[in-house]
Amino acid sequence: MTTPPIRPRERDAIVQSLRAGVVPRSGQQHIQVGRVEEVKALIADLDRIADGGSGIRFVIGDFGSGKTFFLYLIRSIALEKRLVTLHADLTPDRRLQATSGQARALYQELVRNMSTRAKPDGGALSSVVERFVTAAVDASRERDVKPEVVIRERLAALSEMVNGYDFAEVIAAYWKGHDTGNEALKSDAVRWLRGEFSTRTDARAALGVRTIVDDGNVYDQLKLLARFVRLAGFAGTVVCCDELVNLYKLANTKARNSNYEQILRILNDCLQGSAEGLGFLMGGTPEFLLDTRKGLYSYQALQSRLAENRFVKDGLMDYSGPVLRLANLAPEDLFVLLGKLRHIYASGLPDRYLIPDDGLQAFMQHCSQKIGDAYFRTPRNTVTAFLNLLAVLEQNPDASWQHLLGQVQVMPDTNPDLQPLEDEGEQPSLGKHAKAGDDDLTSFKL
Repeated sequence: MTTPPIRPRERDAIVQSLRAGVVPRSGQQHIQVGRVEEVKALIADLDRIADGGSGIRFVIGDFGSGKTFFLYLIRSIALEKRLVTLHADLTPDRRLQATSGQARALYQELVRNMSTRAKPDGGALSSVVERFVTAAVDASRERDVKPEVVIRERLAALSEMVNGYDFAEVIAAYWKGHDTGNEALKSDAVRWLRGEFSTRTDARAALGVRTIVDDGNVYDQLKLLARFVRLAGFAGTVVCCDELVNLYKLANTKARNSNYEQILRILNDCLQGSAEGLGFLMGGTPEFLLDTRKGLYSYQALQSRLAENRFVKDGLMDYSGPVLRLANLAPEDLFVLLGKLRHIYASGLPDRYLIPDDGLQAFMQHCSQKIGDAYFRTPRNTVTAFLNLLAVLEQNPDASWQHLLGQVQVMPDTNPDLQPLEDEGEQPSLGKHAKAGDDDLTSFKL
């Protein structure tokens, strides 16, 4: 059975992303190989979330092993299951817990990237609110009552939650703007939901509410948003946070522990099932999890909850715990992956293949000789080098892949995550050979 040709736009997006060493935003199904059991475990989680339950997974893998790709794949599956996804990378300026706006910045990024099946590239918040309002209007016509009555009834369940009353007032304000054609009121309501109001005074003047999204209530706001998403007719919400290693890199122990406390709160809620229709996927490296000095294991309550199943040994596996360790790709998996990349590069047309099957095997052998078995355990650089080889072969038809293969340089991925970040307000110390400024001479004495 022949596969249909790949559209040029999709082909270029995949190739350009992988050559740059980043995960493509779409088309993951074309290059997915291996890790079948891990995918099955996450699909079971998505089904539980869609059924009104909750879940949390820490996706742990070595630097360059494909964590981000795996998270993107699960996100695409979640969208197909009518779930809403929010995703963001943690950075020094985006954290789960903070006092200087970093947590609110994370919330803003998550909501900015809110996606549905109809809007997979983000920016879906307005359409979710519009869908809720439209469904309420239709229900009001069937019952012959005012739409505001139906909206208030459906939002009544939110009033028992933190900031739930103000959340309901904001949605009601959006409906009022929708009904009267007041675009400014609708815009203010969406701004509040996105966490863009910086002061309570502005929020009260615009919408009549007394609270805003700030560093202290980001997780509570996510729970409200997840409940509202279900009221709008979607199955649930999945929050994907990648690059949690940035918490591990924090030099300030108090700031790091505050974030770990927030993770513990989220973990307890999800494991106890008290977060309705809400799931979390968190990506990090083994150091972020296992380091007893700065990682999650440095926080005793998290270590006890995330400890590995002691019965997992002698080849036995357990995919049901909160920690999901990504298995290494086998050499056979990498051979299949290189074949898929060759197929994508040729736009799905076998007669345009630039390298034969023997060339794939020779490339793998070359990588094995250069960097050992790391070429299939952390395949990012291997994939990039292979696509670079195909690019040269495409643009130089007279070139021989046998000749070029000896010139391919494949380097093992190195992990920059072990270098600590400078905390805000801290000044880097002057190195031995650094030039001191004039002010540094004020304390000079003979």
